[in-house]
Amino acid sequence: MSDSVVAKRYALALFDIAKEHQQLQQIEEELQVVKAVFQETKGLLPLLKSPKLTIEEKQGLVKTAFSNASSYVINILMLLIERHREEEIVAVVDAYVSLANEEQGLAEATVESTRSLTDAEMKQISTTFAKKVGKQALKITNIVNPALLGGLKVRIGNRIFDGSLRGKLDRLEKQLIAK
Repeated sequence: MSDSVVAKRYALALFDIAKEHQQLQQIEEELQVVKAVFQETKGLLPLLKSPKLTIEEKQGLVKTAFSNASSYVINILMLLIERHREEEIVAVVDAYVSLANEEQGLAEATVESTRSLTDAEMKQISTTFAKKVGKQALKITNIVNPALLGGLKVRIGNRIFDGSLRGKLDRLEKQLIAK
């Protein structure tokens, strides 16, 4: 995530509006789509930064591309383009998601396992690890990693909880070598 002060200011403004209109979740979902489009379409950002297009043409392109988005999301995109801050769009999304998660008592987690986890298992992991990081729940992204051999590896922010068999074997190896 970008530590851009500019991105945080725009995200905070959008967050305040979303909170006021009780649309935190809806706007977050729309912003995630915007982020995905910008990350998957590599030519979009250079196009929006191009001096060959007028601001109105750039805004028209974005309005067309995100025509299903709410007026709040469209307005923040228009404002960023108008002020030549196109490169901050993904950073604004990340900052907004961070603010929304904090407000809702959520944290994002990546869980590596040897197989896909069931919904019940993800809920159990969310309940268990949310308490450890002082949150109410976790938004879990499950990654299948057969190299773990067994168990789980949970990453929440900059904290890693390694309960994998591979991690245990590595720790045991270090202990044996140290003696």
